[in-house]
Amino acid sequence: MPKLKHTIVERNRLKRRLREIVRTRLLADLPAIDMVVRARAEAYDASFGTLAAELALGAAKLPALIGR
Repeated sequence: MPKLKHTIVERNRLKRRLREIVRTRLLADLPAIDMVVRARAEAYDASFGTLAAELALGAAKLPALIGR
């Protein structure tokens, strides 16, 4: 997580939210790959639903990128 002038508490909260979205909503549908999620500054203020929708959009593009 980039610092972007946010406290460690805010960075950890964002990391926990992103991990939970990947674990509960995306992991079952993704192929066995290593993936890095890099949050932008807007992610700190985004709602859980917005983060989930953005990650789902990115995950939907993965099969085409990896050739599956």
